Amino acid sequence: MKTALPGWLRGRALVIALPFGFLLLFFLLPFLIVGRISVAEMDGVVFSDLLSFSEGVLQLTLRFSNYLFIAEDTLYVRTYAASLQYAAATTVLCLFIGYPFAYFMARAKPSVQPALLMLVMLPFWTSFLLRVYAWRGLLTDGGWAAEFMIATGLDQLLYAAGLISTPGKLMHTPFSLVLGMTYTYLPFMVLPLYGTLAKMDLRLLEAAADLGATPWVGFWKVTVPLSKAGIIAGSMLVFIPCVGEFVIPELLGGPETMMIGRVLWDEFFANNDWPMASSLAVVIVLLVIVPLALFSKYQAEAQERR
Repeated sequence: MKTALPGWLRGRALVIALPFGFLLLFFLLPFLIVGRISVAEMDGVVFSDLLSFSEGVLQLTLRFSNYLFIAEDTLYVRTYAASLQYAAATTVLCLFIGYPFAYFMARAKPSVQPALLMLVMLPFWTSFLLRVYAWRGLLTDGGWAAEFMIATGLDQLLYAAGLISTPGKLMHTPFSLVLGMTYTYLPFMVLPLYGTLAKMDLRLLEAAADLGATPWVGFWKVTVPLSKAGIIAGSMLVFIPCVGEFVIPELLGGPETMMIGRVLWDEFFANNDWPMASSLAVVIVLLVIVPLALFSKYQAEAQERR
């Protein structure tokens, strides 16, 4: 005799509960712990209790001085702005480079697509640190990439654009930082775009051509709008980790490219100020997640109205 499962264990409820349980365990719970530390006092290695009971009075003590200090201190404001700026620049470059390559992959012969897909994923077979260190060797004085750029005068263009401080000095500059992040996160842009473009119905382009649209007009009016989901997914996969990136700014950046990941490291391990570091982490999560959540909600409502 079969026993019927409860309703919450069947069908759609279970499918929805599994990812929500994952997010609750590995995102929301750690975030709440960090938030709790950010509003607590730290005495050595011990954090004060937020709730205290004395003489029949239950008292909740929340310390928001760290958040006020972040808003008032120009160093933190500049660091947040720089992190968002470098992350946005990296996302735009990854989209500019990755879209043509993803388009080429999606339109290539089916027999060639697996090989192209493997080439995109090939860098993941090598250690992330080794790939970043390789760029140090390429861009440092005497590196062949640095020598090539100096010989061709590209360093002068970078200097005129304000991406390097001195002609010939490519390391520890905004240029080396954005280059390293673009190289590292480019596959995260290509793969979602390829997945979206590969499923596109090519008959829509044929219909646009029959209506008199040129290939360029068909690309902008048909292909790009239909690939919007891939563009959004790839941009999120690039932008979010770039904001909190620590390794690449540490190895390829410099004092003028300070990002929030380095500030967090200093607060945690150099200053041993965990409440301040937790406050910085909470603010950067809110700066990134809240606008994206609102944007996703807007996109979902727009699709429902169609």
